[in-house]
Amino acid sequence: MSLLELRDLKIHFDTRRSTVEAVRGIDLSVERGEILGIVGESGAGKSTIGNAVIGLLEPPGRIAGGEVWFDGARIDTLPEAALRRIRGRRIGMIFQDPMTSLNPLFTIGDQIAETICRHTGQSRTDAMKKAIELLREVGIPDPEARVNEYPHQFSGGMRQRVVITLALCADPDLVICDEPTTALDVSVQAQILALLRRLCRDRNLGAIFITHDMGVISEVTDRVAVMYQGRVMETGPTADVLSRPQHAYSKSLLAAVPRGDLRLHRFPQLDYREAGETRAAKKVIDLDTHWLGRRMDERVQSDTPLIQVKDLTMRFVSHHSIIPAWRRSFTAVRDVSFDIRRGETFGLVGESGSGKSTVARMIAGLYDPSFGRVFYDGSEVAGPEAQPMTAVQRQQIQMIFQDPFSSLNRRKRVGDIIAEPIRHHRLATDRAEVQSIVGDLLDHVGLGAAAARHYPHEFSGGQRQRISIARALATRPQFLICDEPTSSLDVSIQAQILNLLKNLQADLGLTMLFISHDLPVIRQMCDRIGVMKAGELVELAPAEQLFEAPRHAYTAELLSLMPQVASAPAADRDVMP
Repeated sequence: MSLLELRDLKIHFDTRRSTVEAVRGIDLSVERGEILGIVGESGAGKSTIGNAVIGLLEPPGRIAGGEVWFDGARIDTLPEAALRRIRGRRIGMIFQDPMTSLNPLFTIGDQIAETICRHTGQSRTDAMKKAIELLREVGIPDPEARVNEYPHQFSGGMRQRVVITLALCADPDLVICDEPTTALDVSVQAQILALLRRLCRDRNLGAIFITHDMGVISEVTDRVAVMYQGRVMETGPTADVLSRPQHAYSKSLLAAVPRGDLRLHRFPQLDYREAGETRAAKKVIDLDTHWLGRRMDERVQSDTPLIQVKDLTMRFVSHHSIIPAWRRSFTAVRDVSFDIRRGETFGLVGESGSGKSTVARMIAGLYDPSFGRVFYDGSEVAGPEAQPMTAVQRQQIQMIFQDPFSSLNRRKRVGDIIAEPIRHHRLATDRAEVQSIVGDLLDHVGLGAAAARHYPHEFSGGQRQRISIARALATRPQFLICDEPTSSLDVSIQAQILNLLKNLQADLGLTMLFISHDLPVIRQMCDRIGVMKAGELVELAPAEQLFEAPRHAYTAELLSLMPQVASAPAADRDVMP
């Protein structure tokens, strides 16, 4: 018998109006030492399967039919007390959102040690030693010191590594990985994928790998299942499915994967529908009359860069003390300088913790730099002679944050979240007009106006990121800071969102700072790219020049680690000249 077997599994969510069939009678199995990949669009039911296996379906979700067998025993009918003895100890889980998976009130070391002590019975001293070893194994620098720090002191990628450590610390037999490399750059991603492969081989560990990243699927999985609307459309060895997909949906999904070997004019978008399925006609929106096209003023035509960053440096205090000599600090960003031209998309890449997001937050006015200056449209907005940002400047500079769930107010409905910046900046005051604007924005990001009535927790991770993008666009910004805006989106929605950003940039002269660890996306989106390492800007070049002939050894290393996946021939794509 397989390590894990799902037999005709059905999962339903009962609502006031109807029953949503999230998973519709699937059959899957995982052998010991095998990694099974599950891919599909956001909302296909991938994460729901993982939660059902481990007994963490949130009400009103329920297993409506079928069976879950683990190591020869049926577990879907076990009482909660019995499930707790399996969960964490024999089945580990890496959750999609690292910030909400960690307790902000306890140090990283306390949380890992608690898990080890509870499931293995080790002493706290031995558990802390093991925690340090595991943190070093997943690539956390200086684990002896960082084990005493709190989740908010880690970057998004480092928090993800901590969550991976938590899942592995009790030496489970099966690990369910729900988007485990979403927030990781390619170098750390390569480390984590190699670690998971080694663990599966050395410990005879089974794994389910849920992801939207086809490159990761091709690198790490043995078999892959392609899901669509709660059903498995195709399953088979990874190499066969990716290189010779049989189902029309698999072919459409693979066609939407960003190319890393050449730049395209627009991202191919998924075009598939089942027999009998009807799809609403896509709205043709005239940006001259649409909310996003109404300009507060004419865009300034000038050769002066919209953003100028000069010798930017940021130091954080890592150990506070009333005695100056006892204080400790570290430099997150050191002497970074670049400019962003009007209408340009400027990309920043680098390892997790290299300072990319810190630079973005200083430009947005969320951090005050220790040294250096930031100029917006010729005005100094950060630095020794800077004046506080005006209301108009804050309206024109918007940011899409890396973590969609923690950046959304979970107590408010989506419509109120998106309407808040519109009301705050007094861009519209009439209730009906605000609702119309919110509906248009939700249509633009592919959720539909009906999403305004729901709360953030009712959406998948990818859908929450689309809500964040709609909120950022609500003030009709001139400068948009995109901090990993598509990290939690599947390839089909990613294509839709990135094409939207490209269209807005072309029609409205939008200027963007685009931060991402996804190198193929960076190549498709950016005009120029800056590469950061350990807080310093080590290379700055036009996108095509950087990908074709990198000058710095670190840039060449990043490009060599970029996952590759079989894709449609270049002749089938709309290639940039």
